[in-house]
Amino acid sequence: MALDRWIALAFITLCCVYGYAAFFTMDDQLPPILQRNPVWPSTFPKILTVAGLVVGFIILFSSKPAANETKKDGAIDLTRLGDYHVGQALGLIVLMLGYALLLRPLGFLGATVGFLFVGSLLLGERRFHIMIPVAVIAAGSIWYLVQEVLGIFLRPWPGMFM
Repeated sequence: MALDRWIALAFITLCCVYGYAAFFTMDDQLPPILQRNPVWPSTFPKILTVAGLVVGFIILFSSKPAANETKKDGAIDLTRLGDYHVGQALGLIVLMLGYALLLRPLGFLGATVGFLFVGSLLLGERRFHIMIPVAVIAAGSIWYLVQEVLGIFLRPWPGMFM
């Protein structure tokens, strides 16, 4: 079976687990007055589950392209997967996980500036005089918009609770 079909099968499995939680466990603790509402907290997860299953099954059961068909420019050739920058992609995934784990201990500004700086390093940028100001301005702008404009509390530094 091709790699895209294995990924589709894993995606369908993930959607089934997510769907089980959405359909059978999310609304158990709702008070009786909320059980009469037309929209419950599980409504959007149920829609996502059904849409994910439809997409997964379309990919799983779609016909393969003909062998003599030429590949389009920009199409990923799964037989040459090692020629792509897989290490950079995996590095970015690890960096995203690290960002999520360091968000509380470092605060939003510290974790975001670090993520943007290390991410640009990982992708090959070496002009530090551009990377540092861009990371600081981007993180500060996002923090200002969320905190001051939207009014949602976002802890900028570690140890700040107010």
